[in-house]
Amino acid sequence: MDCVKPAGRPALVQAPHTQDVAEAGAWLDSVRAPLRTALDRYGAVYVRGLPISTPQDFAALRNRLLTENAAYREKATPRTAYGDDVFSSTDLPPSQPIRLHNENSYTLTFPGILLFCCLTAPDHGGATPVADCREVLRHLPHELTERFRRQGWALTRTYDEHLSLDWRTAFGTDSADAVAAYCRRERIAHSWDEHGSLRTTQRRSAVIRHPRTGDDVWFNHVAFWNAWSLDPDIRDVLTGELGPDRLPFNTSYGDGEPLTEEDIAAIHAAYDRATVWESWRPGDLMMVDNVLAAHGRQAFRGKRRILVAMGEPVRVEDCRPTVPALAGLGT
Repeated sequence: MDCVKPAGRPALVQAPHTQDVAEAGAWLDSVRAPLRTALDRYGAVYVRGLPISTPQDFAALRNRLLTENAAYREKATPRTAYGDDVFSSTDLPPSQPIRLHNENSYTLTFPGILLFCCLTAPDHGGATPVADCREVLRHLPHELTERFRRQGWALTRTYDEHLSLDWRTAFGTDSADAVAAYCRRERIAHSWDEHGSLRTTQRRSAVIRHPRTGDDVWFNHVAFWNAWSLDPDIRDVLTGELGPDRLPFNTSYGDGEPLTEEDIAAIHAAYDRATVWESWRPGDLMMVDNVLAAHGRQAFRGKRRILVAMGEPVRVEDCRPTVPALAGLGT
């Protein structure tokens, strides 16, 4: 198996011509070990030229690469479910780019590996950029990372069906008691208002260590969900109507102190320096180590059909977090 890493692009493996999914699966079995070695090195690897044309094809190859599926927990974006733990990558509008992030970084157990595949490539844009989170960490200002190492980060969510996912969709239940039990178990502070809306706060580590490679990585949604990352007009409208404490999502330092606009700009700049991307082609499959690499989405035009599957769940306790997970804020 030859794996190349062109400048400014993800690592790429060209698959041999195979007649069908069964033959492609046998080839993936034969290169599974070197693929994992490449994934440890680069964080993300494209495999080009596979005969993937349906969600079922993708699920069959997923089963050759991953030993265990991972659940999508505390949902935050709309997705289409195709069955067998295969989903659309996201159903947000095409004009809306998605900033880089690590999937489910705010949960206590998260996917270790993400698999993406392309059934239909868009006419323009629509790549899934990735960034090595070891490199992101190196590019961040030392004072910023040291504060996050000491304090972690905090996420506050207000579940509103008009502005984000409602709590029933996010938690996959109609039972408020089941949500409360989940929050207690997962160290999430929660409260309900008089209208039945849910508000949650959780503190998590912003820097963790990869359980296999031993590398420290920047692993969080700090910039992704911070108010300073919103379009200025949208931010002004939301904060004006809801107040700064009732936004659908917002992040802070682990002690609750707000991040500054300069803090968020520095984080975005670090992601930008580490970001690489490859245009999708039908049949492409991309493996992403969810701890080593963040991923996002470019805006696009035309029809785009990218599927995702998650697997190899990892517990944050196995990643040497720098702060303990807490329900609410802490020092």
